[in-house]
Amino acid sequence: MAQFNGSPLPQRPASAPGLLRGSGIGARIRNWFLTGIVVAGPLAVTLYLVWWFVDTVDNWVRKIIPVTFWPDSYLPFPLPGFGVIFAFVGLTLLGFLAANLAGRSLIKLGEAILERMPVIRSIYKGVKQIFETVFSRSGTSFRKVGLIEFPGKGMWTLVFISAPPPEQVGSQLPAKEDYISVFLPCTPNPTTGFYVFLPAHEVIEVALSPDDAAKLIMSCGVIQPEGQTPAAALMEAAKQSKTLEEDAA
Repeated sequence: MAQFNGSPLPQRPASAPGLLRGSGIGARIRNWFLTGIVVAGPLAVTLYLVWWFVDTVDNWVRKIIPVTFWPDSYLPFPLPGFGVIFAFVGLTLLGFLAANLAGRSLIKLGEAILERMPVIRSIYKGVKQIFETVFSRSGTSFRKVGLIEFPGKGMWTLVFISAPPPEQVGSQLPAKEDYISVFLPCTPNPTTGFYVFLPAHEVIEVALSPDDAAKLIMSCGVIQPEGQTPAAALMEAAKQSKTLEEDAA
């Protein structure tokens, strides 16, 4: 196979301007059409998702709120969005009650009842722990992003840094290393992946938010947050880490 010696590549013969740049009326219509899709597509998808969310919440709340409190009973036309308002007010009041002694007592009573139900007890505990971890301000789950050398030598993959392994797991790992748990998401669906425990020195923390990392993964690298700067910074961090390891060896 011929080796690339850095010499300039041979130039192609000049083509007709209309074929090279697509300056004909058909090409212009195509470009305008594609531009319209780019402009209207995100707006249409956003409006559809908002409408779907509002309609879903309205249908759920409609089954709970009496008909006399629903504005549609008095207006000649449907008025969407009141279910979202009712849900917001209800959840806010529930949080207010849970922050008080009487509310906490009622919650403990309800949890005590659920503790007596074998199957429901396990489901409730797992779901409650997930919600407390995700929405807790003091939680550390998926608040940092890192790089690990995977799937092979010289290949780097983004991971979401979680927390140190629980005591039951950490006690069984080699005692000479400090371990940390990470979630390695799959592309383009970051909701699936691998949850692994790695030595802390093998995880390189990078200055990238979890949201930007998720966008990078879901778009397969097409969407670069803030241009190419973060991606270049990730590669630079990986190179520096590799250099330090080679110097130490």
